[in-house]
Amino acid sequence: MRWLLVTLLLLLGVLQYRLWIADGSLAEQRRLEMRAEEQSRINSDLEARNGVLEREVIELQEGGNKGVEQRAREQLGLVREGETFYQTVDSPETDSP
Repeated sequence: MRWLLVTLLLLLGVLQYRLWIADGSLAEQRRLEMRAEEQSRINSDLEARNGVLEREVIELQEGGNKGVEQRAREQLGLVREGETFYQTVDSPETDSP
């Protein structure tokens, strides 16, 4: 009878170890679920970014030189020949007592 009790307790210990600590345990399952959720959020952000980039590509393809010119003006600060570029500088505000 004593051997049966020891065997059952040992079996219970092994099963508890597998449930809480070993590969495939509840803790590891929760950790993997959290990683999957985080990766899903990252993927959603990247899909949104890809959508924006895809729309930009389509606009550039359809717009011809107009789209390229607009991007050159906005991102590179380029101007056409014969145009005058004016840059204004805001002076820092001073607090006077």
